[in-house]
Amino acid sequence: MIAAWIIAETPGIVNIVLGFFSRGGLFMWPLLACSIVSVTVMILRGLALRQKKVMPPAIEEEIERLAPGESPERLSRLVHHDISSLARITRVALQHLRGPRSENVEVVQTRAHHEMVRLERGLIVLEVIVGIAPLLGLIGAVSGLVHVFSHLGLSSGASDTRQIALGIAEALNATVFGLSIAVPTLVGFTYFSRKVEVMSVEMETLVVELINKCYYGRASRDPKTAKIPTSVA
Repeated sequence: MIAAWIIAETPGIVNIVLGFFSRGGLFMWPLLACSIVSVTVMILRGLALRQKKVMPPAIEEEIERLAPGESPERLSRLVHHDISSLARITRVALQHLRGPRSENVEVVQTRAHHEMVRLERGLIVLEVIVGIAPLLGLIGAVSGLVHVFSHLGLSSGASDTRQIALGIAEALNATVFGLSIAVPTLVGFTYFSRKVEVMSVEMETLVVELINKCYYGRASRDPKTAKIPTSVA
């Protein structure tokens, strides 16, 4: 029954949407493009920022399982061909085990910041849309109002209040559309930015924990004698 109602009402809904766009003026089309780009970027970022894709559970579990002072050979094989962010940071840590712990931590922090930038890729588009969508809507509204009042100035008869109100309402369509794009885009941008920040901190914490385990009991050793797993050397 619901499906039949939707099918029956579809032509009317389409006409309403087309009428809304046609009355909104020229700036409705850039706003439509912004909405399409915003939805596309949010879908792509949602897929790319899945927890298991950025921080594979197998690598997390292996880091947590590793005992202090134990060789990370198994972990190095696990991350050797993995392309996740956590795997890349872990490989950097394992490759610098010969150096002092402080230098290794510094390298890991640098790599973690680099991965954070990679994860934030595309979010700048959402930030731009948040800024320009309301402005495009405002320009569209102002353009529509200019059109309405220019017709009033050319009119020789008495002004029809109803027609003026209708013209102003139609001119504000662009503003409504711009704000309806900006608000969900802002929500998406804030959510993804926060998610990237949280995952970056979690990855850095995990790898620093790994470094502490690898350097456990090495205080009295010469750092140059520390063994690096063969798969990451």
